[in-house]
Amino acid sequence: MTYPWHLYIMSVMYLLAGIMHFIKPKMYMRIMPSYLPNHKLLVYFSGIVEVLLAITICIPSLKTISIYAIITMLTVFLMVHFYMLSSKKASAGIPKWALILRIPLQFGLMYWAFYYLKF
Repeated sequence: MTYPWHLYIMSVMYLLAGIMHFIKPKMYMRIMPSYLPNHKLLVYFSGIVEVLLAITICIPSLKTISIYAIITMLTVFLMVHFYMLSSKKASAGIPKWALILRIPLQFGLMYWAFYYLKF
């Protein structure tokens, strides 16, 4: 089965994002909400999940479950985006306008994933 070319763009995007969790883990640990335990483990775990989802979204028998997992992951990541708006330290130096724009972008990414359920 061939998928639209843009599904592969999504796959590569999540693959690169997942790999970045291992290349720059401190960057991700800085933006983790303080109420979450073991930031390093969570960063590595989320990196593994992103890499696995990037791969499985391209496997026909796993695509649907992968799409729902991506949407769930993006929903969970919303807590990080809202946390980053909570204080200057939590923002990791990212301008407030950019942090605000990330929230609708997150919903756009969810819609993008949801779109592939029909293929």
